Amino acid sequence: MKREREFVPKPRSSFVLIKCPDCGEERVMFSASTREVTCKGCGRKLAERTGGKVRVDAQIIKRLD
Repeated sequence: MKREREFVPKPRSSFVLIKCPDCGEERVMFSASTREVTCKGCGRKLAERTGGKVRVDAQIIKRLD
């Protein structure tokens, strides 16, 4: 018996590269992070958790796949 091909959906979350608007430091974070993300250079809050996707207060440079 021949087995049918299964469709595997792409995940909705991914890693993103963000840039701090104050000091310009770049950081990689997960788009569905459960923790608040802060800048290591100046300490500014870059992303806030919402229960699902993270609300990003910094500039998103690119999505890493």
